[in-house]
Amino acid sequence: MPVRESFPIGGVRVRAGSARELSLPITRMVTGAEVSVPVRIVHGREDGPLVWLTAATHGDEVVGVEVIREVLAGLSPKTLRGTLVAVPIVNVLGFMAGDRYLPDRRDLNRSFPGSARGSLASRIAHLLMSEVIRPGSVGIDLHTGAFGRTNLPQIRCDLDDESTRRLALAFGAPVAFHAKLRDGSLRFAARERSATVLLYEGGEAWRLDDWAVSAGVRGVRRVLADLDMTDPLEPVAPEPVQECRSSGWVRARHTGILRLDVALGQHVTVGERLGALADSYGKTLRLVRADRAGIVIGRALTPLVNRGDALVHIAQ
Repeated sequence: MPVRESFPIGGVRVRAGSARELSLPITRMVTGAEVSVPVRIVHGREDGPLVWLTAATHGDEVVGVEVIREVLAGLSPKTLRGTLVAVPIVNVLGFMAGDRYLPDRRDLNRSFPGSARGSLASRIAHLLMSEVIRPGSVGIDLHTGAFGRTNLPQIRCDLDDESTRRLALAFGAPVAFHAKLRDGSLRFAARERSATVLLYEGGEAWRLDDWAVSAGVRGVRRVLADLDMTDPLEPVAPEPVQECRSSGWVRARHTGILRLDVALGQHVTVGERLGALADSYGKTLRLVRADRAGIVIGRALTPLVNRGDALVHIAQ
């Protein structure tokens, strides 16, 4: 069998049948200390697809960091077919500061494909596109809900693309949601390079929700097996995936203290009670009711809400 070529990244080459950790420098702090993006490459002995995993593009989203750690712990370059490039913390500066955004307040996931001479966000985006995102690759970008919200494990992707839909169903999250591409997002820029991209959502910011981590780890492993990079790990097929193509938030129609009775993954009907808003004395001010039928894929966690705030996310 011919020896597989080494994998070039960050000025080094990773030999077939080996794994390597490296750092991609992005900037220097005012102290002079270098700040780098951590990357781990698992370059299998045998030919196969190139898959990349990214997490913490928003600095407060830690679920994906743990997903990548557990996935890597179960992989061996001796048996992997293909190559896995894992970037567990993309927004290193936001992650260290406990902030969703970069120090310049830019949203990194609105800065792709970036520029080598642009803002800090633009430079990080450009580095990731240059070193990690490659034409024809498969990528899984791991996210959680924003602060004060939690999300049902779900895949957001282009369900009209058959190869993307196949991998989304293989992932096996409870919901596969047909999501439009957003300019400046990693998913948009990677698609422009002909990559097949799944975006995973699950759990909430700054929480290692075990159920969201477990769903993410199982899903990534299923995708690797579907691509024939690994042997199947689970003899039992996942539950059927619900495909959704539209969604909307039920919003507060009054300011008050929120108590929700609805759970993630619950199916609701039009007019069904989801919770209530009360004043500080406990008097009910307004009931929260579903404005559409569907499955609950997200919900607010903060009890104090103002009129117009998003409370429950329902997908149809």
